[in-house]
Amino acid sequence: MAFSTAKPIFYGWKMIVVLAITELISYGVLFYSFTIFIKPMQSELGWLSAEITGGYSLSLGITALCAIVVGYRLDRSGPRWIMTAGSCLAALLVLAWANVQTLPAFYAIWFGLGVAKAMVLYDPAFWVVANWFIRRRRQALTLLTFIAGFSTLIFTPLTQVLVEQFGWRNALVILALLLALVTIPLHALVLRRRPADVGLQPDGDTYPDVPVEAGEVEAEVTGLPLRRVIRGSSFWWLTSAFTLNSMMVTVLGIYLVPYLIDTGYEAGFAALAAGLIGLTSLPGRIIFTLSGSRWSPGGIVALLFLMQTVSMVILVTTRSQAAVLAYIILYGAGYGAITPSRAGLVAEFYGRVEYGAISGLMSLCVTIVTAVAPVIAGAVIDQSGSYQAVLWGLITLSGVSVGLVLLAVYTRPRGEVGFVVPAVGD
Repeated sequence: MAFSTAKPIFYGWKMIVVLAITELISYGVLFYSFTIFIKPMQSELGWLSAEITGGYSLSLGITALCAIVVGYRLDRSGPRWIMTAGSCLAALLVLAWANVQTLPAFYAIWFGLGVAKAMVLYDPAFWVVANWFIRRRRQALTLLTFIAGFSTLIFTPLTQVLVEQFGWRNALVILALLLALVTIPLHALVLRRRPADVGLQPDGDTYPDVPVEAGEVEAEVTGLPLRRVIRGSSFWWLTSAFTLNSMMVTVLGIYLVPYLIDTGYEAGFAALAAGLIGLTSLPGRIIFTLSGSRWSPGGIVALLFLMQTVSMVILVTTRSQAAVLAYIILYGAGYGAITPSRAGLVAEFYGRVEYGAISGLMSLCVTIVTAVAPVIAGAVIDQSGSYQAVLWGLITLSGVSVGLVLLAVYTRPRGEVGFVVPAVGD
């Protein structure tokens, strides 16, 4: 009688697929759909661009303030109940947004959504990757972000269709139901804390000389403590680089569709263009994995930032659908690999031992500064009646970020702190 000797699928991969699905929906509802609601909310409620984006900016600031607390709790209790509670909160608040009538209520809703986003978006998901994978971390990051990368491709056009067919308020009700019915049960039923909880080591390995009992944290978690990381300059250069990039990405994410419409393109084309960035981002996520250890991860990020800078110059200086397409291809290719690259750089530079706290502090610094960018951009647009000054400012920020990430690579901690040293006899 023949018995199968096939090795069971590592539980970490199952969680990555689940997180990819929940991130796709969470980002689609809480991030990428926002740009579609600006115009209809202005028409019905009479609010200015800066007033509407002020709520979004408030949520970014709250997300930043919550990042360290969420990171601390992840290091101690894992992602399961944090992400489940975040999904519940997000769904309820999107329903509240669908019924908003006043600006203070709108800001209160986005205050709460800032808390929810800190609990459900990429930072908690990347904590899972950092703690469940070492040798296969790049592959795990790529799978997660590749699937989730379809979010903008799906949700920007989908939201536009929902708004056109049902109105913006009913569109939000539909999105809230989707968020609740999919992400809440998946987070609650599937997520676990560490590989040791299922009797495994990271990557699904089992080390005979280092037995792991269920519930026991593996003894080989390595890395630098937060207090040492913040004393080094590399952390601050890296944080500054991603801050400038995040400011650019956030403002473009909010204003690309309105900019294209005001430039003379149809609303359907503008929404499709924003959605196609998700499609063109997918090859970049694959390249991030294929690059492996042959290319400097910091050098790759610098190249990605440069591609985005060039793409924006094309968008601003040339007016045609072909130019928009060129922008989408270049910008999307860079955008696609930046998200996994940031998570990978933190893990490779500083290790896993306090990954949640280090990543949380970086997110705090990045997001708290990024939060003011949409408000400033909206005020400039309202005052000048043009997007040109804002776009050229973003081009400048993007260019500076290239140099900052190279400084981070030059000053990074030496030694492979992001990798486990195998036990003797392995």
